Amino acid sequence: MNKNKVLHIITTGESGGAQTHLYDLCTHMPDRYKPLVAMGQKGTLGDKLAQANIPVYIVPSLQREISLFRDGHAYREIQQLINELQPDLICTHSSKAGFLGRLAARAASIPVIFTVHGWAFTEGVAPLRRLLYRILERWAARWTARLICVSDYDFQLACRYRVAAAQRMTTIHNGIPPGAYQGEDAGKSNADRTIRMIMVARFSAQKDQSLLLQAVSEMQLDHPFEVVLVGDGPLLPLVRDYAAGLRISDKIKFLGDRSDVEDLLNQADIFVLTSHWEGFPITILEAMRAGLPVIASDVGGCREAVADGQTGYLVKPGDSRGLTHYLEELVCNRDLRSSMGQAGYERFINNFTADKMVEKTLLVYDEVLRASGQER
Repeated sequence: MNKNKVLHIITTGESGGAQTHLYDLCTHMPDRYKPLVAMGQKGTLGDKLAQANIPVYIVPSLQREISLFRDGHAYREIQQLINELQPDLICTHSSKAGFLGRLAARAASIPVIFTVHGWAFTEGVAPLRRLLYRILERWAARWTARLICVSDYDFQLACRYRVAAAQRMTTIHNGIPPGAYQGEDAGKSNADRTIRMIMVARFSAQKDQSLLLQAVSEMQLDHPFEVVLVGDGPLLPLVRDYAAGLRISDKIKFLGDRSDVEDLLNQADIFVLTSHWEGFPITILEAMRAGLPVIASDVGGCREAVADGQTGYLVKPGDSRGLTHYLEELVCNRDLRSSMGQAGYERFINNFTADKMVEKTLLVYDEVLRASGQER
């Protein structure tokens, strides 16, 4: 049977929400599609895709940072790869790959879809950067058959700034495979044990782990607790120093980049995400799958995942006092942790599984291929 070749292009294979999305999408594709993936650095995503027998192609010049010389070289490398692979459809992910990949697809007259994992001009981003990316996204949208937003927030943001006509966009929330829900009491029967908070995120200005540390330093509790920070990134050394300056290093564990995040979440009690901006964070879905109450900044699509007061709490970005209050409440209240975790798991199963995401995404693929006459 002839298969539709779908070339996915993403800036880097390093761990992140867009990478998790792409892996789950590729590994849940039906047989009528043949996924191919191109990226700048192989990273964890590249290794996992290779293990799943999904072809991976490296575009050496493709990187996050803006560089006219390297970006021009990356564009030519992407063009060459498209000419070699002759895909029926190109799907781009992340801002840099999204722009260069759509430009190359236009030159090759191949239909292209852009999945928006959070706009680069979202609230919280520096004003000049927001202006630049709005201009670039309006330009690139002209070459795009369809835009998939992973949150209604991003859909509405694109409409507000007239990035593309609403009928050329759609919202498909991220989804991940279901897991075995264990509940609050699984392996955690000792009522006096240390309560573990966990945050899984790259150490960058966007994620602001320092806010969590500040909130933790202001907690006044007799109940023992600890904070586990999972991830790597340029600000990791500064956050370590900040913890030492607050004299809470004994309560903080820096685990670095880990491949066993699911296990770490199952061992935790509370999930926290203190971002200044987001699209639709997969880490929140992973926490809900593990049955954890979630405290997250009320940015981007976070409120589309977290039911405030039911599956966790939403706080204003930068609000350390509010974060401290909710952390204290959950650390001290086992029943609340359990009820919110259970409600979060049910919300995940009903709305945010990988099968639901793939089913909706394939409808868009089929529509674009039919319209272009490429469907096999």
